Amino acid sequence: MNPFSPDMLRDKVIIVTGGATGLGQAMSEQFAELGAKLAICGRRQAALDQAAEVFHSKGQDIYVQSCDVRDPVQVSEFVKAVYSHYGKVDILVNNAAGNFISPTERLSHRAVDSVLGIVLHGTFYMTLEVGKKWIELGHPGTMLNIVTTYASTGSGYVTPSAAAKAGVLALTRSLAVEWAPYGIRQVAIAPGAFPTDGADSRLSPTPELQQQLIDRIPIKRAGSKEELTHLAAFLVSDYAGFINGEVITIDGGEWLQGAGQFNGLTEVSHEQWDELARMTRKGK
Repeated sequence: MNPFSPDMLRDKVIIVTGGATGLGQAMSEQFAELGAKLAICGRRQAALDQAAEVFHSKGQDIYVQSCDVRDPVQVSEFVKAVYSHYGKVDILVNNAAGNFISPTERLSHRAVDSVLGIVLHGTFYMTLEVGKKWIELGHPGTMLNIVTTYASTGSGYVTPSAAAKAGVLALTRSLAVEWAPYGIRQVAIAPGAFPTDGADSRLSPTPELQQQLIDRIPIKRAGSKEELTHLAAFLVSDYAGFINGEVITIDGGEWLQGAGQFNGLTEVSHEQWDELARMTRKGK
């Protein structure tokens, strides 16, 4: 069930990087259902063409173009093409990402460059290209960056991603102040566990690892794509116009589970608690 008015994003032109698959595609579908015109990019033309067919079959307006966000020339050409097609851009969603699990000492510089290039450099390049255009035209806009729950804390075994997402979070907060006078608003979402085929194959490739990730979440389940896309739609809408520079965590309480020193005591059984209580009383 969609909680929003079907015209909440009517005639808004929204760029979504990595918008042909996974959560990027889910967000794009939500935006289109609310009346937005979409411009999505990615590296695989086949995936873009397939996504375009789905949107067109529903009578929704979408423009697709292959673009590697690691290449500033391709980014510039893509943004120019979107302006040529629609005449404007109102919202930018920096969603394109790359990640995999590995002990850091096993990484090559190419592996590091790949993640930093997509996540940090790609986000920065797209932000600069769209932001400069908005400032030149005096056009207000909203930028939504997809970060992670470990952007603030760091995390082992995904070190390049943690470093890159931390940079994107700093970019979000920095430009929230610097570009606000131009009417440009910055927001971010830090998702927890949201299953997608691509991410699961790289980050939790076995059923055992998938269950370990779920067990860390106090709510004991992963998030649904609707929960994330509804949040994204609200944040880029005019209803969230006074939210600027904030990152919204949506993870079922997972990061808080790891933050509290004694949160691991959820593993203590009722019988063990009874015994601890008896021991405490004896000690008084």
